[in-house]
Amino acid sequence: MGNMESGCRRGAGVRTLVGAWALTLAVLGAGCDPGAKEPALMDSLATQEQAALSYNKLSANGLSYNGLSFNGLSFNGLSFNGLSTAAFASWFSSDPALADEVMRYVVRCAVPAGQTRAYTHAATNTVHTWTGLLGLAPGWAGGAPATLAEQQIVSACLAAHANPFGVSVPISVQGRDGLGQPIASSAEELATFARPESCFFGNLFQGQGIFAGSQNPPLAANQSTTRACAVVDGSGAPRMTCAPLVYVGKCSAACTSDGTAGRAFASCTAGGVSFQPLSTYVRDADVAVCGDGVCQVTESCGTSSTYNACAADCGACP
Repeated sequence: MGNMESGCRRGAGVRTLVGAWALTLAVLGAGCDPGAKEPALMDSLATQEQAALSYNKLSANGLSYNGLSFNGLSFNGLSFNGLSTAAFASWFSSDPALADEVMRYVVRCAVPAGQTRAYTHAATNTVHTWTGLLGLAPGWAGGAPATLAEQQIVSACLAAHANPFGVSVPISVQGRDGLGQPIASSAEELATFARPESCFFGNLFQGQGIFAGSQNPPLAANQSTTRACAVVDGSGAPRMTCAPLVYVGKCSAACTSDGTAGRAFASCTAGGVSFQPLSTYVRDADVAVCGDGVCQVTESCGTSSTYNACAADCGACP
């Protein structure tokens, strides 16, 4: 059987599994000293990203949408109730590559920078180490059961990091953590990541769904983005449908501002349920434009100057 580590002793006591995938948060955090030393093995990619980005609490997305519904997620009544290490091992072994991807983003969202969580997959004797960054679930990261607010904010964070193309681009995440404290952002980050994008909210761990709204300037016909599931064009709708994410329209219609000049929202509502959301911002440079000389993953060959038939960048179709 595999084991979980977060700088604490192996085999820390956990309780009985109630939901399939929510075990990820409970196993990683329960019973561990938040001040414990990090495991020696680091997630090199995440470490390189953090070293390269000077912006406070800046992250990079790239989680596949399969990760949002892996092994049931919102469909199996997930909860943060306790679970056993054997249950996590079974879940992880069902698809180790996808489980590793999901865990990378769970820990990035929930655990603060400077901490890691690690798991040894017994079947391959491989140690998987995931690096914290945003620290949105401080209670859970410190060993306490996750609160409803932490469930919601981690769900929103996972959705904000999902990308239909699997391409990693930096995003600025705005909102509040599970304790209601604003996510810290430097003036440089706010100035550089100034393009409004989307809002995300829901609760994957209570089976209440995951939702997104838009707040971006509509994409022109020659523009495209890898974050197309919650960004609208001139039609007023996203260019892609990305289940299980449900598009709800403009953020301003679904959400209540928290008074931060529109950069974040206090709450968003779907189906009569209020959730704690996150907002995302990107750089203008990360919006692809047909004619910039590079055939982007969001562009296609063709004979015009639109993103889906971009002759200048992708050439004519064979």
